[in-house]
Amino acid sequence: MSAPSMKVEMVTVGKDEAGMRLDRWFKEHYPGLGFGHLQKLLRSGQVRVDGGRVKADSRVQPGQVVRVPPLHAGDGAPVAFDASGAPMARPKQTPSADEEQYLRQLLLYEDEHVFVFNKPAGLAVQGGSGMTRHIDGMLEAFRDRKGVKPRLVHRLDRETSGCLLVARSRLAAATLARTFQTRSARKIYWALVYGALKPKQGKISSYLKKEATPDGETMRIARHGEKDAQHAVTYYSTVEAVAQKFTWVTMKPVTGRTHQLRVHMQSIGHPIIGDPRYFNIENWEFPGGIQNRLHLLARRLTIPHPAGDGVIDVTAPLPPHMIQSWNSFGLDVEQPGKGDPSFPED
Repeated sequence: MSAPSMKVEMVTVGKDEAGMRLDRWFKEHYPGLGFGHLQKLLRSGQVRVDGGRVKADSRVQPGQVVRVPPLHAGDGAPVAFDASGAPMARPKQTPSADEEQYLRQLLLYEDEHVFVFNKPAGLAVQGGSGMTRHIDGMLEAFRDRKGVKPRLVHRLDRETSGCLLVARSRLAAATLARTFQTRSARKIYWALVYGALKPKQGKISSYLKKEATPDGETMRIARHGEKDAQHAVTYYSTVEAVAQKFTWVTMKPVTGRTHQLRVHMQSIGHPIIGDPRYFNIENWEFPGGIQNRLHLLARRLTIPHPAGDGVIDVTAPLPPHMIQSWNSFGLDVEQPGKGDPSFPED
């Protein structure tokens, strides 16, 4: 990092920043700059867009030029510039080389627009109460030269492993968010569930509602019309049954509600093995040789590329605890096409 520059910079708004609020634009490019300090710069006219005075909620457009005066963060520390004179964004937390290397080991797919990571079971996607290590925090290590941090596009439960999609730009994030909203993404999950499913294929359609419990927030089946209840739809199909005691099932969620697959399988009497919240079979003993961990994998993600260039199609491998269970039951993962059937909405 070079010594701080005290010169005025003229920064051009990028294509992926169309319609962004100016305060948000500064937050993306200069995370170390406090909002109060930015307001002072705006009121005094030191920050301008295309030569004109602007407010914090003004929207910027591609090609516009933002006048950036010599900056100091709220604590008086200067914002540094690189050797080319471009301002260097200061991340909210200092990413470690170990975290970057760790995330790179999880990469299933990468291009200039997106990452797809193989999220391991037990690693949270976002921070929460007492949560200090999570994917979102580690993404600080992937800020680009403009200071833009990759954005989460969807979520996986902490104990669920598999395909996690991350956008590398604001434009890609907005495009992918619309894709998920219009249900154009195809998500396939694998699970090991209790019992043998009858019928072997089906559709689960219900309403789900969040409920506070002593163990934290839980989802439950709700009545149609119940306040704050959300409609949820899941397709499922049996891949292989194990002695009528377990079933390898593949699932396709049409909607994306919290804990949807876990609650839906419980609701039809086939909770997912190792589910600490929703496994409710009484007097059931965990079989030997199988780890008491959630047996749920975000197996495959197929989604139109945000740049309009074809389709992203990524598959995640079974995590170690599920490999152990599959091997114990003699389930064959390698057979082509197995575990990825066609569903009615395909």
